[in-house]
Amino acid sequence: MSRIAVVPGSFDPVTLGHLDVIDRAARMFDELHVLVVHNPDKSALLPVAQRIQLLERSIADAGLPTNIRVTSWMVGLLVDYCTDVGASVLVKGVRSQVDVAYETPMAIVNRNLAGVETVFLLPDPGHAHVSSSLVRQVASLGGDISPYVPRAVADLLQNP
Repeated sequence: MSRIAVVPGSFDPVTLGHLDVIDRAARMFDELHVLVVHNPDKSALLPVAQRIQLLERSIADAGLPTNIRVTSWMVGLLVDYCTDVGASVLVKGVRSQVDVAYETPMAIVNRNLAGVETVFLLPDPGHAHVSSSLVRQVASLGGDISPYVPRAVADLLQNP
């Protein structure tokens, strides 16, 4: 039986911290779906199709494992996607206790709704302070985001 997991996120834009979590999760499971999801509480900088392209390019450029599939899910519950593809695990990167407190109730509900477990991965300490929203803010003010994002993202946001 194949072990399938899903790493959901807005990835707006993808960061090196995201790639770290994706890389480690891909080594733990037979198949990994990196799922760009719509968060109604956030206004997106990049369209979904562009986020998927940036993820695919960044994953390839970083030489991450080949068992990774990048796609999107815009309608319905995240656990519906998991059920559709046979995934029994969600992988979430958590940077702080605040992230754990936010993610824990969702993890419990996902388990109750569909039997989907959630695994929390701690970030590499070098990326623990980086978020997509911080990257967007630094980029919008003309700052150098290259230490925090894959080259494809830095090229796009710093050379529009």
